[in-house]
Amino acid sequence: MAEAKFTALVLAASRRGAQDPVAQIQGLSHKCLVKLNGVPMVQRVIDALRGAKNIERIFISIESPDILRTVPALAAMLDSGDIVAVQSEGNLAQSLYRALGEIENPFPLAVSTADNALHTPELVDHFCADVMMSSSDVVVGMTRAQLILEKYPGGQRAFHRLSDGAYSSCNLYCIKNAQGTNAAQAFSTGGQFGKKPHRIINAFGIVAFIMYKLRLVPLAGVMRQISRALKVNVETVLIPWAEGPIDVDNANDYALVSRILEAREGKVA
Repeated sequence: MAEAKFTALVLAASRRGAQDPVAQIQGLSHKCLVKLNGVPMVQRVIDALRGAKNIERIFISIESPDILRTVPALAAMLDSGDIVAVQSEGNLAQSLYRALGEIENPFPLAVSTADNALHTPELVDHFCADVMMSSSDVVVGMTRAQLILEKYPGGQRAFHRLSDGAYSSCNLYCIKNAQGTNAAQAFSTGGQFGKKPHRIINAFGIVAFIMYKLRLVPLAGVMRQISRALKVNVETVLIPWAEGPIDVDNANDYALVSRILEAREGKVA
């Protein structure tokens, strides 16, 4: 694994289209096209992956490549083969399985989402380096809540509160091998377990849900429960950037991410 090059898959399909609250901010048909400091959020995710030295190929799971072609920079990337669109399906799990069926030699597969607008090449490479050192089938990127709130006191996320502290998912995953594809079934209800914890029951069972809600286990213990439920070895790596879990799901996120990007880049007219 030390010299492995990763394939990246960006999950960019919209379940709500123009009715998505983020899409409505700019009156667009698709959330991933919303501009953040002048750049569509899906382009920001792609740029971060293209800049990462460990990412070799990039695929975008979306309803139609025509959505991406509305952005000139992405149309050029499609034409050059720098990115490849694959057809999305009805839910995250189905979209992931379809992509795995269409991508030749997909592993290790780094999976991101189109609203990870604050991810950087350095963050992606840090994640990939930790994945290379892991012997698990699936790796999940997480960040400690304390790190987020110390830098962004208003950046409240859907934290997973466990016996050893609180954490937030970075929406960054790696499926390292064919065995790891079994983990996709956990997303058949849509994921977002921190925001919709009742989905934990469907994915992992009532016992795991009770232990999670009562904060009876640490993060490593949760991963062991998930591993047993999915029959794959799952572990986490900690992402030491407060921005890692800050995606764009609502107007408050949009405002926060816009402020962060303006401070990072200067305000774009």
